Amino acid sequence: MNHPDPLRVGLIGAGGIAGVHAPAWRSLGAELVVHSLHGATELADRYGAATADSLDDLLARVDVVGILTPTATHAEIALAAIAAGKHVVCEKPLARTADQAQQIVDAAEHAGVRLFPAHVVRYFPAYAAAHASVTAGRIGQLAVSRFRRASAAPASPWFFDEAASGGIVMDQMIHDLDQAVWFAGTVTRVFARSVTRTDDGVRTASATVTLTHGSGAISHVHGVWGHAHLPFSSSFEIAGSDGVLRHDSAREDAVRLHLPPTPGGGYLPEVDVTDSPYTAEIVDFAAALREGREATVTGADGVQAVRLAEAANESIRTGAVVEIETQEAHR
Repeated sequence: MNHPDPLRVGLIGAGGIAGVHAPAWRSLGAELVVHSLHGATELADRYGAATADSLDDLLARVDVVGILTPTATHAEIALAAIAAGKHVVCEKPLARTADQAQQIVDAAEHAGVRLFPAHVVRYFPAYAAAHASVTAGRIGQLAVSRFRRASAAPASPWFFDEAASGGIVMDQMIHDLDQAVWFAGTVTRVFARSVTRTDDGVRTASATVTLTHGSGAISHVHGVWGHAHLPFSSSFEIAGSDGVLRHDSAREDAVRLHLPPTPGGGYLPEVDVTDSPYTAEIVDFAAALREGREATVTGADGVQAVRLAEAANESIRTGAVVEIETQEAHR
């Protein structure tokens, strides 16, 4: 995207996810500034960015802020950026709680700035194509959907601190909770189970969430944080009255290798910046800014996903079905 005035983008955080956001912005010609407690200089050197010594310093130098920090910090940083009049791209989940997420959405609306929760799975080609087919009515009335996502467990211990991250449901499975709403609409009931284990000092987790939609459709969501050799994979099966849509990323490779982990592990899917869904996501956000239109994902979508993850974690704690107040969900 060529423009006489390149976007000035500030990235807060220099962890693994910054390694896909930074090249995506650079591919659009954006000027980057990085602020992080760790790794800012290395990220800046790799992608031709500048560094900022503080959040205030960064906010004074950019138009758009990308929040790539641990979940518990999202709300505070987003509200500070919005108060400074900056547009915000925030990695999922939008906030640690639905109330915080709604506060961010309300603040952005009041300030007249744009807010983009980074639910990148909407931009993966298989999911985008399936959604287009469902929206066009090609498989009729949705009945049952199954979403699965598996990866090596994240290395940073904060991911397993539910108070900080919301655990596997809020961090990893929120992608597919968002997909379930995107495909089948409003959710009315949530039931979930989860297991976390430590074997020989290695922590793993898995969870299953069942969603009942207002339409009567059912979605089953399964997530795994596994051993360090587990490669990233995701799949879906979406059944309607007139057909079924299936996708399994693990079946795309003729040769599958389960080898010792490389630096960074298998927590994120392998992507190339030229055709990366993360780049497609940033392209959509940048175009939405330039053109004043909605992006594929909205602030309301971000709130809804956090609300469902909260309900799933409540169900895991209590063993009970959690009823969701009926709300309009974006399709």
